[in-house]
Amino acid sequence: METRRPELSARLSAVAEWVPPGARAADIGTDHGFLPVWLMLCGSAERVIATDLRPEPLSRAVKTAERYGLGDRIEFRLCDGLSGILPEEADTVIIAGMGGETIASILEAASWTREGKRLILQPMSKLPDLRGWLAGAGYAISREKLVRERGKIRTILLAGGGKTPPMTPARLAAGFSRPEAGEPGLPEEYLAELSRKTERALLGLARSGKPEDAGRAEQYRQVLEGLAELKKEWSICRR
Repeated sequence: METRRPELSARLSAVAEWVPPGARAADIGTDHGFLPVWLMLCGSAERVIATDLRPEPLSRAVKTAERYGLGDRIEFRLCDGLSGILPEEADTVIIAGMGGETIASILEAASWTREGKRLILQPMSKLPDLRGWLAGAGYAISREKLVRERGKIRTILLAGGGKTPPMTPARLAAGFSRPEAGEPGLPEEYLAELSRKTERALLGLARSGKPEDAGRAEQYRQVLEGLAELKKEWSICRR
């Protein structure tokens, strides 16, 4: 039996920091099960339910828990998203390492997640779409955090039921991370990366010449202008 805690990646470490003491957590798409094991060994969670859609990843998670002597303390369920979890079984829902559209579909199928639940979301793609969906579906993002992992910048969202103020295209793209969050310079680097991606998209649309792309190009221009304003704001915050 392992006596040390498993080593978490940068993004999972950031996710774990937002799990409150005594939480009844559900880790959706647990894969190897490192996060549930870490939460239990650290005493961060009172109870963890780990789920996965496929038998193979869930089997790996079970073996991880057994290796750390937690085979009988973590519940493992084979299910699609939150379909195998009752509302009263979890107060903290973690969905990390999935595309933004997948996260949205999981939450859409479990409307009870709007009722006093703490949602810790770490999307790998489609962040603007996820932010927009959350705002339109009765969720509010309270915090965001940026972390660097394997050369990429990842975003962790803390959300729950509530009302999100109207967001500009730039805010949908960049979110609500602040300069003081994470390592120095990371938000500025993130904005620069978003600006480069937006510029490339605009260039591609300009070459397209399709009439239907004109509206998309205008939206990207608004994003680019908004990102420039955010850069100014964050530069002032750094002074």
